[in-house]
Amino acid sequence: MADPVRDWLFGLEATGTITLGLAPIRSLLASLGHPEQSFTAITIAGTNGKGSVSAMVERGLRAAGCRTGRYTSPHLVDVAERVVVDGEPERDEAFDQAATIVRAAAFSQPTAPTFFEATTAIALVAFRDAGVDVAVLEVGLGGRLDATNAVDAPLVAITNIGLDHQEYLGHTIEAIAGEKAGVIKPGAAAIMGRTSQAAVDVVSRAAARVRASLTFAPDGVVAQAVIGMRETTLDLTTPMRAYGPFRLSLLGRYQVDNAVTAVRTLETAHALGIAPISADAVRIALSDARWPGRLDWRTWRGHDVLVDGAHNADGARALAAFLRETVRTPVPIVIGIMRDKAIAEVIAALAPSASVLVCTACAATRAATPQQLADEAVRVAPGVPRVIAPTPLEALVEAARHGEPIVVAGSLLLAGEVLPMLA
Repeated sequence: MADPVRDWLFGLEATGTITLGLAPIRSLLASLGHPEQSFTAITIAGTNGKGSVSAMVERGLRAAGCRTGRYTSPHLVDVAERVVVDGEPERDEAFDQAATIVRAAAFSQPTAPTFFEATTAIALVAFRDAGVDVAVLEVGLGGRLDATNAVDAPLVAITNIGLDHQEYLGHTIEAIAGEKAGVIKPGAAAIMGRTSQAAVDVVSRAAARVRASLTFAPDGVVAQAVIGMRETTLDLTTPMRAYGPFRLSLLGRYQVDNAVTAVRTLETAHALGIAPISADAVRIALSDARWPGRLDWRTWRGHDVLVDGAHNADGARALAAFLRETVRTPVPIVIGIMRDKAIAEVIAALAPSASVLVCTACAATRAATPQQLADEAVRVAPGVPRVIAPTPLEALVEAARHGEPIVVAGSLLLAGEVLPMLA
């Protein structure tokens, strides 16, 4: 049965339009009665780790008794995953009701919104209608001109900053950091995660210009972690209190840095009076956060499968580091990467951990072809065997012939297509 509001939304997605600028989303929100003013917002920006930090911060706020919203992107399987209220994706009827309101308002605008502008507005309307106290908003692209930045957040966190989306954000760490720092509003409190000194310098200057406070998350923190293939134990002490030891639900050494950023963000939320964050709320945040498709262990036909949406060089290097530290032997890696990503860098990062690269493509129109990936692998990793598999299912079949665990990586779109096949 046709769904007019979903058809409208996916029609916006099909155009592939990306618009950086706040005037259209501000106009749309004004016509919706400014839903973003009905709750307190916490904005999370960065290149890698912002989704994980968003998940941990939201879980901590919920553990503190807040009614929470969380807006993230992209979705893995269903668009309604982007809009989460009290830890659960919005029900179809609630999502569609918010989308219907946004679509009606969009018709009054001089130009149609982009898909991301529309989903951002849908989330904000859904949060207003659900009576959310605090909403955690993950920036989509950049920060300064991203649609989420139409919301004035008194607290922001910026995670690791690396090279990604250079065609929109600039070709240097400094330029990209400047765009990310644009989420810091006058007088706000900002938390900066572990990243390069060049990025820290840029963000520090940006915060000073708008008289915002800036906390470098690792300062004064002692974090001792034991990293396992399926479990991480963390003993954490910040300048505010000691929290450990406890189990960290999200895997990988890089999640320790994300956890530190999340904890300092939650502590600042407490200091600002946004939420009464106790030590127990923080422990729950780190031990119970869920973030599918990121170092996500599943099974397929009796085979262990590790799904990770690593889609840029930094993400691929983090995945490779996890494999070296925990799996310790080369494994079959299914790769599917979007054409507009740094394909060579992603393959080069993953190749040393691969017994074979199974090159495939998900259904997205942006996907590089399996042959393109194989050709690039010949160039940057000539010593690693390559196999072409036209579809993700065929890629899993082929990878299983070469041992396990099977790793699936290169794109969240690929992860979203593979996850429904797995248990």
